[in-house]
Formats: sequence, structure tokens, C-alpha cells
Amino acid sequence: MDALETARLCAKYADDKKAENIVLLDLRGLSPVTDFFVICTASSSPQLRAVRDEIVVQMREEQGLKPMFVDGAFESQWIIVNYPNVLVHVQSPEKREFYALEELWGDAPVVPWQPEGAEPEEAPVKKKAPAKKAAAKKTAAKKAPAKKAAVKKAPAKKAAKKKSSK
Repeated sequence: MDALETARLCAKYADDKKAENIVLLDLRGLSPVTDFFVICTASSSPQLRAVRDEIVVQMREEQGLKPMFVDGAFESQWIIVNYPNVLVHVQSPEKREFYALEELWGDAPVVPWQPEGAEPEEAPVKKKAPAKKAAAKKTAAKKAPAKKAAVKKAPAKKAAKKKSSK
């Protein structure tokens, strides 16, 4: 199996685990280290793990190819799987934006990774369900203010009659 086929399979396996924005860069003649980069984004640590595991397991089971090494902790949000002449980068959106490997290797041609004749799959367009009207809130019936119990007032004391001076 040649490096291009390995890179395309790695991209396919990453896609199987819903990796996003998968890019395959042809570094032949540009890098002495590798011929291809497969760069993809995983939105969470569990997805980073799932993408890495899918690539490693499927390449071993279906192609009989073990990675030379796997590097990166999930906490780092960037995992590298190294096959002969292919480096697979699985990154979080933040790491991908920060390190911008596509810009760093901007002179490398982007290679389509889908099989010949296959059209790139478009994400199904989800139609937004019409908004439901908010249920009317039930308000408690207003009660008439309770009448206060009449308080009997003690009769006022009569003022003492003034004594007239005679």
C-alpha cells in the first residue's frame, strides 16, 4: 500500500468517527519527514480518543498496518498517529486554529481523500422545526383582599367636666 492510499484510508476512518474539516496535504518534495499530513478536528476528548482508536484499529485489522508511534495526551487536545510517510493530526478546534498547520504548510497541495469518483458527502441539512408557541402561563385567580376583623374600640372616656369657679 502506498502512502497516498494510507492517508486516504486514515481520512476515511476519521470521517467514520465524525471528525470534521478533514484535510489531506501532499508534502512530497516539501518535507523530508513525511509525504502526507491528514489533519482533522475532533470536538471533545472522547471524540479525540474515538478517532484515534478507529484509525489505529481499522488500519491494523483491515490493512495489517501498525502505527510507528502514537503521540499526544487527550489533555493536550492534539494526537499524532505516525504511519510510514503519513502523519495523522487529530486536534481540538482550539489547537487547530492556534497551530494552523494548513497555513504553515500553505504551499502543500490539498489532495481529495474520497475514493476516485466519489463525491464529498455533504452534511444533511436539518430543517429547523417551527417554533412552538409558548404555553400560556396560568395565573392564580386573584382573591379579594380578606376583610380585617373589626376591632372594637374601647369607648372614649368622657372628659371630666371643668369645675367652674364661683
